[in-house]
Amino acid sequence: MIKHKEHFHGSDLEKIENIYGIKKEDITSFSANVNPLGVSFRLRETLASRIDAITSYPDREYTSLRKAIASYIHSDPEYILVGNGSTELISIMIQLQKPKKALIIGPTYSEYEREVSLEGGRSLYFSLKEEDNFELNLQALSEELQKDIDLLIICNPNNPTSTAIPRNKMRQILDICKERDIFVMVDETYVEFAEQMEEITSVPLTEYYNNIIILRGISKFFAAPGLRLGYAVFCNTDLIKEINQKKNPWTINSLAAIAGEIMFSDEEYKKATRQLISSERIRICDELSKLPEYKVYPPTANFVLVRIEKEGLTSEELFDMAIRRGLMIRDCSTFPFLDNRYIRFCFMSPEKNDELLDVLKAAVQ
Repeated sequence: MIKHKEHFHGSDLEKIENIYGIKKEDITSFSANVNPLGVSFRLRETLASRIDAITSYPDREYTSLRKAIASYIHSDPEYILVGNGSTELISIMIQLQKPKKALIIGPTYSEYEREVSLEGGRSLYFSLKEEDNFELNLQALSEELQKDIDLLIICNPNNPTSTAIPRNKMRQILDICKERDIFVMVDETYVEFAEQMEEITSVPLTEYYNNIIILRGISKFFAAPGLRLGYAVFCNTDLIKEINQKKNPWTINSLAAIAGEIMFSDEEYKKATRQLISSERIRICDELSKLPEYKVYPPTANFVLVRIEKEGLTSEELFDMAIRRGLMIRDCSTFPFLDNRYIRFCFMSPEKNDELLDVLKAAVQ
């Protein structure tokens, strides 16, 4: 098991406040990867009027919510399971699969390894290579999948590399795993930010493969981590039945269920989000690419991984310089296979992005 160093998570603003003496209200978190527009425009206008919903229990089947999700992702409501955030669904799936040996494509989110360990399983990592710009080498992965693996875990687009596996390549992965009786868990937390989302999402593959489950949530794209609403998409009816029998009822509160129905249908918000992220992703990466002291890995999601090329400058030092300006980036030395030459930050408003650019430029002058 890879040991993960202590680090500041995007939600650790109180910890930052205590250490640096900066009020958390004055910190802009480029580390949390949350939509800078805030919550859905329609949700902000209408949720308060639905407050009386908390006087009743939610529908145990969450029928209306699952229909709203199905309409949003172009799937069947029967293929959808909701949970208390995607983290709960990750936990449930690993508890049910009980993998003896899981293969995780990394560097990536540490919670996958933690959950496998809690169930008594062992995690191996398939390392994305820097010389490949952290893009997946399918042939190398296929060879690694021969080692008695029973669960493959993929974050797509991946955090922190912001690389993505297109659906045609994911289909090849599923074929390989089907032959070897390997279940595949795909975390699509960031797929909605992708420019070519329809070429990346694996949701259409759930109609043809019963060895895949796709996980999503509303924390990042819909900027609502506090609502704790996640959902899974898969067509393995036996597995759906087993989960429904074992999971707690009413895992989603009434307001979160209503909020989901509202935000999934807010077309203006979704369009504005994609336009902002797309334009800032291009602009910021173009600006940074002009600086030889940084290497920018082409991003797919709403964040970018950057390697520091200036001799003697570390990710810890850049973090310190940025946070003293009230800007919190991610020091990536805590991720497996990365070191103190890597940082990650998400795209915020143009004004805040310019502030961070100023810090990054000043650091290498």
